[in-house]
Amino acid sequence: MQKILDAIQAGESAAVGSLPVPEHYRGITVHADEVEMFDGLAAKDKDPRRSLHLDEVATPELGPGEALVAVMASAINYNTVWTSIFEPVSTFKFLERYGKVSPLAKRHDLPYHVVGSDLAGVVLRTGPGVHNWKPGDEVVAHCLSVELEGPDGHDDTMMDSEQRIWGFETNFGGLAELALVKSNQLMPKPAHLTWEEAASPGLVNSTAYRQLVSRNGAAMKQGDVVLIWGASGGLGSYATQFALNGGAIPVCVVSSQEKADIARKMGAELVIDRSAEGYRFWKDEHTQDPREWQRFGAKIRELTGGEDPDIVFEHPGRETFGASVYVARRGGTIVTCASTSGFLHQYDNRYLWMNLKRVIGSHFANYRESWEANRLIDKGLVHPTLSKTYPLAETGQAALDVHRNAHSGKVGVLCLAPEEGLGVRDQAKRERHLSAINRFRGV
Repeated sequence: MQKILDAIQAGESAAVGSLPVPEHYRGITVHADEVEMFDGLAAKDKDPRRSLHLDEVATPELGPGEALVAVMASAINYNTVWTSIFEPVSTFKFLERYGKVSPLAKRHDLPYHVVGSDLAGVVLRTGPGVHNWKPGDEVVAHCLSVELEGPDGHDDTMMDSEQRIWGFETNFGGLAELALVKSNQLMPKPAHLTWEEAASPGLVNSTAYRQLVSRNGAAMKQGDVVLIWGASGGLGSYATQFALNGGAIPVCVVSSQEKADIARKMGAELVIDRSAEGYRFWKDEHTQDPREWQRFGAKIRELTGGEDPDIVFEHPGRETFGASVYVARRGGTIVTCASTSGFLHQYDNRYLWMNLKRVIGSHFANYRESWEANRLIDKGLVHPTLSKTYPLAETGQAALDVHRNAHSGKVGVLCLAPEEGLGVRDQAKRERHLSAINRFRGV
């Protein structure tokens, strides 16, 4: 592994193709024999530091259409939090189901799960049938894994009957020194970014692109008022940038003055600090408060000059969904994913049906959407929102930060990279965008 790292550090990435592939590597895992370790605890009290382990694991066999990547850096997503607390189900159920698809997929059904759905790194090997990528290519990976043996996915690959999220519903994920991906997950690493910066947009950037911009999502247009929950977080920080770039009018909802400042640094003018406003959408565990929906809607109209949101970018889920349906304009769209505060949504259907509103479910992105989202990063039109980076051995703490919302933007993890700041290949381009790249640093 050290020889591979030395070659990459020396700028001789192409040389990795002649180096032997290690038989083992270090990766962040959860263990099948620990899935009941948090039984009886509330979700908020479950600590990822207890369940995420740094283990040495066997390097998987490389199959047709696949690539083995030396991972320089990765990042934390909420699906890693779910994996670590075994909610809403243990991911070992996903691995068991995937293992039944084919003899090759059986590799994924193991008593440990190497997690992580982002990476930036260097291709080490490619399997039979891979022509667009070669050892030495510097890449990032999106997290859509598909089989495409049936007809359903050939219009939109997200509709493939065997669509999965790599590193969550498959094994050998990106929070590790090596990762196994399908070649159609790979995209060029933006040359002006460090390894950790390049790794951080992947999942959330692509998800926000499909959810907000793509015709498969809300199909945002110029002038749309877009309500963005968690506008300084992983998903929301990219949605805010897409709204501003696309000529829309973002209304950014955040949870502190510090996060409000971040939204304004991105260029947003209309910001709601929900903590300062004291919104309480639930009277108790079972009862929502429509008066708070109304108060929230009035605040939005105060900021927009009387307009309701054309689009609500919804991802908190249970806590906010009733308010989201209420505040969307007549004929407006609520586009939803993630449900990080709970999956069982409640809302008053009168406000949906009588006002002809739509709810659209959106899940990650297809290869084309992911490629377009990554292209915007490469063009310097959208920027990473990395706030903090941990070493691989402290992934549990990084996941705890995200679990407790004690972060802004994205939290990165160094895998093979020995320190931050490495991997930049286009310094001149970086200098042009440096202040935007660093907007979230230290927040």
